[in-house]
Amino acid sequence: MFSFLPIVVLLPLHLLLQIANLIFWATLIIVIGLIKFLLPFTRFVHPINLVLNFMLFAFSKISMKMIKLTNKVEFDYEVDGHLSKNDWYLMMPNHLSWLDIAILTEFAADRIPAPKFFLKKELIWLPFVGLGAWALDMPFMQRYSSTFIAKNPHLKGKDIDTTRKSCEKFKRLPTTVINFVEGSRFTAEKHKLRNSPYQRLLPPKAGGIAFTLAAMGELFTSLLDVTILYPHNSGSAMWAMFCGNLKTVVLRIKVKPIPKNIIGDYYNNENFKLEFQTWLNQQWHEKDQLITDMDAKST
Repeated sequence: MFSFLPIVVLLPLHLLLQIANLIFWATLIIVIGLIKFLLPFTRFVHPINLVLNFMLFAFSKISMKMIKLTNKVEFDYEVDGHLSKNDWYLMMPNHLSWLDIAILTEFAADRIPAPKFFLKKELIWLPFVGLGAWALDMPFMQRYSSTFIAKNPHLKGKDIDTTRKSCEKFKRLPTTVINFVEGSRFTAEKHKLRNSPYQRLLPPKAGGIAFTLAAMGELFTSLLDVTILYPHNSGSAMWAMFCGNLKTVVLRIKVKPIPKNIIGDYYNNENFKLEFQTWLNQQWHEKDQLITDMDAKST
C-alpha cells in the first residue's frame, strides 16, 4: 500500500513503526516476565507463559502487517507434513538475516507452538530485545572457541548446561525449539573464512542440537527441517525490507520423524558423535541442494 513512497520517506517511517511495535510489546513482555520471576507461586507460571506467548505472536503479526504494507512482497510457503499447536517441535532452519526471526515467529502463529530461539549471550544487552527474550525463557548461549576452552578448561560444557536448564522449562508447555545450527547469519565472508563445503550454507555446529535432542528427544513430536530463501533480493534482506524492496520470502518446511539413532551421548561416545555429525551433514547437503535448485528457478 505504501511501497510507492520514496525511500527517504518510507525507510524512516517503516523503521519508526517497527521500533514502536517492538518497544510496546517488549515492555509488556518484560513487565509480565518480571512478575512471573517475582511470584512465589509456581502454579501461575503456566498461565503467565500463555499470555507471554500471545504477546510474542501479536508482535510478530503486527510486524508482518507493516512489512506487507510497505513492500510488494510475495510469501511462498510450502509445508510437507502435518503441523499442530499441541506438539513439541525441534526446528532446524538456515540463517540468512535478522528478518528470519520475525518470519519464523509469524509463521508459527496459528500453526505450531510458540518458538524459543537459542540466542547469543551478547544479545541480552540489546535494548528491549534482550530482556524481552529473557522474559520469554529464550536461552542465551555463550560460544567458546576450542583455543579459549584449552586456556579456560573450567568453562567447558557451560553452554550445554544452559541448554539443559532451558530444556527443563520447555517441557512444561508445547514448544517449538529453534536452533540456528550454523551459529550465525550466512555471509560470503563467513562462508570463505570457515571454508564451508556447502555452496549456500555455513557448516553446522552439532553440539547444541545434539544435547537438545538428548534432553528432550522423547518429547519432540517431529523435526521441522526449514529452508529460508529471499530470492530477487541482493544484499541484506533486512535493508531491502525497510526500503520497501523486499520481493519474495520463501519457506520450505519438511516435517520429519526424529530417528532414534540420533539421540545419545554426544560428548562421551565418540561413535555416536561421528554418527550424529554424519546425519547432520547429510541434512545440510540436502538443504544446500534445495537452496541451489530454488535459486536457479527464481532467476
